[in-house]
Amino acid sequence: MNLVIDVGNTLVKLAIFDQDQLLESTSSSSANALKHVKTLFETYPKLTNGIISSTAQVPEDLKKELTLELNLVEFTHQSKVNFKNNYTTPETLGLDRIALVAAASEVYPNANVLVIDAGSCITYDFLDKTNTYQGGAISPGLQMRFKAMHTFTEKLPLITKPWQNTFFIGKSTHEAMQIGVFKSVCYEIDGYVEDYLADYEDLTVVLTGGDYNLLSASIKNSIFATSNFLLKGLNKILQLNSN
Repeated sequence: MNLVIDVGNTLVKLAIFDQDQLLESTSSSSANALKHVKTLFETYPKLTNGIISSTAQVPEDLKKELTLELNLVEFTHQSKVNFKNNYTTPETLGLDRIALVAAASEVYPNANVLVIDAGSCITYDFLDKTNTYQGGAISPGLQMRFKAMHTFTEKLPLITKPWQNTFFIGKSTHEAMQIGVFKSVCYEIDGYVEDYLADYEDLTVVLTGGDYNLLSASIKNSIFATSNFLLKGLNKILQLNSN
């Protein structure tokens, strides 16, 4: 059994896999991650392999516990993956983006797949039907856009909740900011998908990330929305790199 851990800027995500089957997924603050891991060890005594991917500092006590209990793989740019990477600067490619492409290769083999990860940033990553990663795009996420308007102006307030109504005319500054951010992201995603569809009619689109549930119902194009896509990719990378 495998323990998959993704250490992000705000949360630590944890998942248990039995081969390719996801048994459980949860999240924790960095301060409580070790407690959650110990609980998982008690619940799943057959855990033998683990992988940790990090965009933030990994707590030392957590890393020590994982090293003692598991055959631990630390995910890096040198780790084996299940696709060909055509990115011109692979050492700068985010580990989260690599894991998402690994999931696309595993779940949708021999397909043209656009993976859209709606988190702090919105990333667009394209894997073609030859199993070659071609690259993508990065833009600000919902909360980053709200913070930017507040930070770089004198009077605009800090908004934290996007607008999810069908209306598109704000009757107050608060509403105008909510609508502006939410609609701009939806229009952006639809625009990117349309661009890809112009060249790849058989395109599969996957929407994931922390804000996928906010956005999925407002995207015009057909998509597959999932919350655990990155974790599936990390599990595949673990399988490829375990001793």
